[in-house]
Amino acid sequence: MVSFLSDDVPSPQLSALPAEVHQDLDLLDAYSRTVVQVAQRVSDAVVQIKVSKREQRGRNRGQNRPFGGGSGFIISSDGFIVTNSHVVHDAEAIEVNLPDGRHFTAKLIGEDQATDIAVIQIDAAQLATIAFGDSDKLMVGQLAIAIGNPYGFQYSLTAGVVSALGRTLRSESNRLIDGVIQTDAALNPGNSGGPLVDSKGLVIGVNTAVILPAQGICFAVGANVAKYVVGKLIMHGKVSRGYIGISGQVMRLNPRQVSNWQLQHDSAVFVHQIEPDGPAYNSELRAGDLIIAFEDRAVTSIDDLHRFLDETSINRPIQFTVMRNGFRRTVKVVPAEMK
Repeated sequence: MVSFLSDDVPSPQLSALPAEVHQDLDLLDAYSRTVVQVAQRVSDAVVQIKVSKREQRGRNRGQNRPFGGGSGFIISSDGFIVTNSHVVHDAEAIEVNLPDGRHFTAKLIGEDQATDIAVIQIDAAQLATIAFGDSDKLMVGQLAIAIGNPYGFQYSLTAGVVSALGRTLRSESNRLIDGVIQTDAALNPGNSGGPLVDSKGLVIGVNTAVILPAQGICFAVGANVAKYVVGKLIMHGKVSRGYIGISGQVMRLNPRQVSNWQLQHDSAVFVHQIEPDGPAYNSELRAGDLIIAFEDRAVTSIDDLHRFLDETSINRPIQFTVMRNGFRRTVKVVPAEMK
């Protein structure tokens, strides 16, 4: 037999439960209240994004076609919206649907494929907004709530915890994104670009990826990385990075090389080719060089070079330490701005 309990009538079974169980029920209520309050606080700032692209092949070549979409969140009353680069990249048209039923055409302000962050803008009034938190203060185990539009269904919420911090994730441009948050708050196609928020309703990450074969492994670009990129996109439409005009690969070093060269690492970047007459000053490098340091920082991989070649490196003489014919040399390189 199934019995239904009224909120007003105490159940004999419940009153007989140990005090610890009552405490657990109270904690569950507190958890539920937190999630509900966060949902109420931020839901109006989460939007659905639909994009179309121009068909490149087949009978419909040259025609616009539905392509897909994702999620985003409004960060300012003048209509700036944060989403993923892969959601809006190469879009011919971008449509934004607000929770209140309004629809707007958006324009692309800028995108950064290296971090999978983009900013679009709509011309609208009376917009709810959401603010960034500080992802450097996150702790593993704290509440994480993901909001978005999975599979085209407008507005969906999942809750979980921060599973790990300091992850790296490879973007579609093949660069590593640092400061990535791993969470078990479920993400599905369409959640991309939506906010990952904490118990205060502050954005701690931008949902970006899910490992499809895995159970509950999802990733978000940390809020501090996103804040930096968003600011650059709004001000300049892009994020500047350095370029040195080489092709190279990671080379493993044998123990004798590591010992003789007094290195603290067992890999370096082998220079295959150097772009002649390019925008960067790289003529002091030679094909066959092993790059082991960028100023005072060890270079162990191409990803290290990508990370060090930020906007502060552009048009500034950089001291590279290389191994050439078994000898350590210091050469000067002046990175150009990546186009």
